[in-house]
Amino acid sequence: MTLKDENNIIPMLNGLVLVGGKSVRMGQDKSIIEWHGKQQRYYMADMLQQLCTEVFISCRPEQEEEINSNYKTLPDTYTELGPYGGILSAFKQAPDRAWLVTACDLPLLDANTLQYLIQNRDSSTIATTYESPFDGLPEPLIAIWEPKSFSVLLSFLERGYTCPRKVLRNSDIKMIKPLNPDTVMNVNTPRDAEKAKDIMHHKIATN
Repeated sequence: MTLKDENNIIPMLNGLVLVGGKSVRMGQDKSIIEWHGKQQRYYMADMLQQLCTEVFISCRPEQEEEINSNYKTLPDTYTELGPYGGILSAFKQAPDRAWLVTACDLPLLDANTLQYLIQNRDSSTIATTYESPFDGLPEPLIAIWEPKSFSVLLSFLERGYTCPRKVLRNSDIKMIKPLNPDTVMNVNTPRDAEKAKDIMHHKIATN
């Protein structure tokens, strides 16, 4: 299914929450931390539900049984490839859809940040993404991947590359700056988590 504007046929947008990581640096499963009163994987999926046609939680096959049956799961069919495999698996299931991909380690990500990304989407490129405020590079896990990126991802895989950021850096994309840099901060370690908590507490205190 597609939507049509005056100039382009724009693929329908699905949502994908990536939870298949091993969370080694954090020391616990990042997807089940309750930053907002529920496990982060469900918080992210619920947020995407308001913005996308269908939403799936991307996971390793062995994780599928532990995920609440109220949520659609999409087990990796390209295994042992990390986020790259999750994105490829999504396109294998629905190659005609665009995918709004988010990592599960973004506790400060909010609906406004995702809406801004969608508003600035350029479906003529392979992806629309945020510029990282930390290194200036594209953020592959807060991005809209268009259907045409599937063949590009596969071609990079054939050459032995499994880094989605490398694909974005070497392809035709649209990259925008986040309205609030904090919202795209990854939380990979306990130290990162403390920083995120401080930002959240400060935000609550000043509202």
